[in-house]
Amino acid sequence: MYLIKEMPRSERPRERLMVYGAKALSNEELIAILFRTGTKEQSVMSLSKSILYALNQFDDMKKLTFEELIKIKGIKKAKAATLLAAVELGIRLATYKREEKLKVRSPEDVYHHLIHEIGHLDQEHFIVFYLNVKSEVIKKETLYVGTINQMVLHPGEIFKKALLYSASALLFVHNHPTGDSTPSVADLKATEALIKTAEVMGLDVVDHLIIGHHEFYSIKAKKKVKVEKSTVFPKVRLNHENE
Repeated sequence: MYLIKEMPRSERPRERLMVYGAKALSNEELIAILFRTGTKEQSVMSLSKSILYALNQFDDMKKLTFEELIKIKGIKKAKAATLLAAVELGIRLATYKREEKLKVRSPEDVYHHLIHEIGHLDQEHFIVFYLNVKSEVIKKETLYVGTINQMVLHPGEIFKKALLYSASALLFVHNHPTGDSTPSVADLKATEALIKTAEVMGLDVVDHLIIGHHEFYSIKAKKKVKVEKSTVFPKVRLNHENE
């Protein structure tokens, strides 16, 4: 019975993984790395084999239960939990589907996404969408709460995050609790200042939208868009690129 420490260093599972990668290891060796140690009666390699021998086929490992594992000689609670956790991670990785990135295709996309979130609030919320070159949303953050008249927008904070997220473009949104989406003088001045800072940094400002009651205003397009009260709003999300 070979102990891991008695094996030539180049043949030890952990060292082989570091040199050749995990794909080069046998199932027995991978389990041995998870278990780390054996028992007084069994080496870790022997213990790993006992797991494999308990299976009719390797695929049955994903069906193993905690109770079944601790019935195997040498397998205690810690080792059983470690193996089950590794198996579950493998299952999740195999079945994982990358969530499609949300994409801004129009001001209407943003309105429908946010109307249920901020359309009813009695304070102004200033939200920034950080976008990549494909107009996909990297991050959406509410940076200020209050009113633009009362809160001083700090471009430094906004654009520091743009660098952090490697954003290529920005989209600004805030709500008007009065329901009238017409921009104030403060709204227009704040937008102008943000656009100037963005230009210096090589970033594009897609728009600054103001959301009211059943309407929104696009500062870029300089127009107000009315939304019918009877409109059935889509689920709160932006449209996917492939829809």
